[in-house]
Amino acid sequence: MLFEDTYKTIAQPAEGVFRDRGSKFLSFAYPITNDAEVKPLVANLKTLHPKANHHCWAVRLGIDRSVFRVNDDGEPSGTAGRPILNTLLSKDITNTLVVVVRYFGGTLLGVPGLINAYKAATEAALAEASVVEKTVNDVYTIIFEYPQMNDVMRIIKEEQLSIIEQTLELNCSVKFSVRKTQVESVMAKLNKVEKARITYNYSG
Repeated sequence: MLFEDTYKTIAQPAEGVFRDRGSKFLSFAYPITNDAEVKPLVANLKTLHPKANHHCWAVRLGIDRSVFRVNDDGEPSGTAGRPILNTLLSKDITNTLVVVVRYFGGTLLGVPGLINAYKAATEAALAEASVVEKTVNDVYTIIFEYPQMNDVMRIIKEEQLSIIEQTLELNCSVKFSVRKTQVESVMAKLNKVEKARITYNYSG
């Protein structure tokens, strides 16, 4: 299998709503990058909606889409968090948290009804979100002497690399982002620059 160097996420928070037999399901989708962001966002919604009966959620994380967690928050097991997650899976979206806040309307929906409601509420929020495709990039820093600046900048321009920060003095350094599928060809060119040193920073 070829390495996938793109992934889909949402560009900004979005909200939706679904109603069924008196129950109201308010859905909130958030772009996030790590697990530590989940608790404060859920806690904030509990503060904003203290009279709601349930605050159920699912999160999917990682550019390889491998990390996920679900929470039914008192709903029957598998009827809330899992349908939310399944919607994220079906739309192939990662680095996203969806919380569905339920106000009970007095009529039991049953297991199929709950699964449908949480799925539909999630779809409503994601329909309002702007889904974007991002590339998986590695970040490097190249350190070189001032006379080599033209060589380095020419390669950066040719390969359309994104400069994160740069210091262009007697001793120069450029931190840049390169798409994973480009790394080999870019490094082959940069390694030919005289007296240059390249260090790997991180992937993201």
